[in-house]
Amino acid sequence: MAKILMVASEVAPFVKTGGLADVMGSLPAALARAGETVTVLMPRYRGVNGADFRRVREDLPVWLNGFRHRVNIDGCDREGVAYRFVDAPWFYDREGIYSSGGKDWGDNHIRYAILCLAALAMAQELEMPDVFHVHDWQGALLPVYQRSWFAGDARLQQVKTLLTIHNLGYQGRFGAAAMGELGLDQKLFHAGALEYYGDVNLLKGGLVMSDWLTTVSPRYAQEIQTAEYGFGLEGLLRERAGSLTGILNGVDYREWDPATDHYLPANYTPEDLRGKRECKRYLVEYFGLPPEAMERPLLGIVSRFAEQKGFDLIEQIAGALADEPMSLVVLGSGNPHWEQMFRNLTNWRPDKFANWIGFSNEMAHRIEAGADIFLMPSRYEPCGLNQIYSLKYGTPPVVRATGGLDDTIDGETGFKFWEYHPEALLQGVRYAIERWYDRDSWQGRMRRGMAKDFSWDRSAGDYQRLYRQLLEG
Repeated sequence: MAKILMVASEVAPFVKTGGLADVMGSLPAALARAGETVTVLMPRYRGVNGADFRRVREDLPVWLNGFRHRVNIDGCDREGVAYRFVDAPWFYDREGIYSSGGKDWGDNHIRYAILCLAALAMAQELEMPDVFHVHDWQGALLPVYQRSWFAGDARLQQVKTLLTIHNLGYQGRFGAAAMGELGLDQKLFHAGALEYYGDVNLLKGGLVMSDWLTTVSPRYAQEIQTAEYGFGLEGLLRERAGSLTGILNGVDYREWDPATDHYLPANYTPEDLRGKRECKRYLVEYFGLPPEAMERPLLGIVSRFAEQKGFDLIEQIAGALADEPMSLVVLGSGNPHWEQMFRNLTNWRPDKFANWIGFSNEMAHRIEAGADIFLMPSRYEPCGLNQIYSLKYGTPPVVRATGGLDDTIDGETGFKFWEYHPEALLQGVRYAIERWYDRDSWQGRMRRGMAKDFSWDRSAGDYQRLYRQLLEG
């Protein structure tokens, strides 16, 4: 079996701001169960601690621009995975992960260069892997440094590199001065490497230098080769199409299963769905919806309030939704405009709309279970996890047919609309509401969704086959 060193900026449960952490919290363990030797490297941010942490390496030699930085490696072992943490307080012991007070740290390019250089130093000093599997722009400098600074290390050159794109909308763009700050040869500052409209684009460098690329769903791998979804990198991605694979993310059913979910007021199974109605009753009462909400469809949203998530469509149809026989419960935070929009809807029609602005893992589980219909009208969605959770919880989703939403939802388990337009969303919601009233048919739809298997073990098998292909080819 192969030795895999994964490099990522966040890993659940140690730190989480988005879906990358969920992937990194589950995929490595699934690979370990399948027999791979997996090490995961991430920064040791402020608050990243554990009773099982230990010092693995003191004063690892990490050089940048002729200066040796003070870097230690701490670690713990869980579920067969060796988790390693770059302990460099100057870079990581801060109030925020990527930003503070709504403003990105100005030295983020250097902070994640240190992470990548630490991974390469670990390979040289501790154990050489067979594959570097790096994630998003924060890990993209590793193959760049590997092919430039470390070109003279024959052993390192034999290690294959795999870069996974979790969201192409985030590329790690910095001013041209970053080339010197990163110690990179100016010869790499051109359109065929790291230069991007006068800036340095770290993700682009990784896309050019890595042996293979993956995205988090097959449909997204196709979409990012188009102008609509490519964020300016579609030409490069079309050039690399022969080395680009879409592998659908999985979910951890140990955490997301209504039969065992300890957050729920009542558990339920496909064979006995009675507990789901109790979960709905909890939401109706908790959010102060009127009792008659129990007899009409309850829609749920759990999301970051970001531009890609389709809230502009919801804003345009909110008035029409209020006239439908339904209620809507929303959990999320982010863009202040959308936060205020949902507050305004609740103030306007508290009999139809309710919100929790912020995040609660417990409430996320309870909305997945208590809602009748889940709503994900995304402009684009590399994979998406909530629609998969919704299937497991017998909550058929209404989704826009993009990315992983298109890959995971079909007409037997949920509802899809194609055009990114408010009327298309409204028609999709109306159709789902209409179908909800046919109770026998609806329960069949619920059970078909609950029977779907999107476990990480399946996804890990796809990664294993790709590792084998890289190492044999």
